[in-house]
Amino acid sequence: MATPDFVIVGAGPAGVRAAELLVAAGHRPMVIDEAPASGGQIYRRQPAGFTRSPEKLYGTEAAKAVSIHATFDALKDRIDYRPEHLAWALRDGALHVIGPDNGTETVRPRALILCPGATDRVFALPGWTQPGVYTLGAAQISLKAQAMAIGRRIVFMGAGPLLYLVAWQYMKAGAAPVAVLDTSGMADRLKGVGRMAARPGVMRLGLKLIADLRSAGVPIHTSITSRGFEGDGTAVTGVRFTDRKGAGQVIACDAAGFGWHLRAETQLADLAGVPFAFDHGLRQWMPQVDPMGRTPVAGVYMAGDGMQLAGADGAEASGRLAARAALADLGLGEDQAGTRADLRLNAKMRRFRDGVFAAFPFAGPKLAAQIPDATVVCRCEEITAGQIRAAAKDLGAPEMNRAKALCRLGMGRCQGRYCALAGAEILAEALGQPVEAVGRLRGQAPVKPLPADLHIRDTETERTGQ
Repeated sequence: MATPDFVIVGAGPAGVRAAELLVAAGHRPMVIDEAPASGGQIYRRQPAGFTRSPEKLYGTEAAKAVSIHATFDALKDRIDYRPEHLAWALRDGALHVIGPDNGTETVRPRALILCPGATDRVFALPGWTQPGVYTLGAAQISLKAQAMAIGRRIVFMGAGPLLYLVAWQYMKAGAAPVAVLDTSGMADRLKGVGRMAARPGVMRLGLKLIADLRSAGVPIHTSITSRGFEGDGTAVTGVRFTDRKGAGQVIACDAAGFGWHLRAETQLADLAGVPFAFDHGLRQWMPQVDPMGRTPVAGVYMAGDGMQLAGADGAEASGRLAARAALADLGLGEDQAGTRADLRLNAKMRRFRDGVFAAFPFAGPKLAAQIPDATVVCRCEEITAGQIRAAAKDLGAPEMNRAKALCRLGMGRCQGRYCALAGAEILAEALGQPVEAVGRLRGQAPVKPLPADLHIRDTETERTGQ
């Protein structure tokens, strides 16, 4: 089979809109996605045989979810769709892919559009590895994909719009949380409200979610300090925190969800050689792209949360922009009017995003200073906060990759997806440095674990004209 001119990695909102635009321009892109069905995390589809309505699954975003699903379904005969496929390595323009039968392939497209999305951003807290403690995204998946609550008495903790959205979704499903604990407060809100006004409708919706929770009797505590999770090692039994007045509290529960915004999936961009820059608002290292999604690496483009964390609407706009950039760079046509409209839309989404991160800041610096040495930070390798501090103070690790070599932080199955950002905050605090000074873990292939029984195929194909 011939390698297509265009390969898209990811079938969330960004990937769907990129594919739609390329098909409309007369091309047949290959779309590679790890999930069994399109939609991404935000518009994750329910399993076959489930009959919950879009309104129940996606709430206020039901119309957008239906649109994304319908668009992609209409494209299936005009694209090379590869569900349940993992893009696990990328080097010198060659993308390595493995399918559900454990067979590997290599493709060399003229234009590669990376839409890898994002995962939950969490911070290690005492007791967070106990059964019954979930990320906010995992709690949402349970509700969307299995139609199940994570428990009967649930506490949600963290900061950001997802905190209130998940709590509201659980309430609407009949499993109202016993409390919502927000590490941010009114002073933070005032820092972000001006930029969040770029999307007044979304602001009103957020306020409505909070009002609905309060009306349902769900206690909401703001300006709290997270202290950890109680339990006996076999199940979580409570959430510990300090309230805004400085009083220690414990709320009993049998399940908890927590998280602070999202972290971009950037491993493939790293392997492609895309340079990174530290985003002080997001407190993350992000790939460098221009407003169209072009990277400094020829033929590599990015869209969606993997490069900007601007939400589903921003992902759709950025997907179209990346596809237009690829077409223009290959001399296959330009749509200046559509480009201008999406650039305006994406700029608005990014301004709103900046306001959200200011209004709901990541609590990492504060947590890094207080987390006990015995707390496990890297679950895969069971590396504690004390070991990270020892790597800094006793072994002289000046940055993340040296710390990784000395204490194995981020060397396990998740490859730092859940520990690297927290580890960086702890390392920086131990060194007395700003977090950007300790750098980031370098991406390595395979970006996710591969099965031992790989079927290596001689399937690197030559491109034919389209």
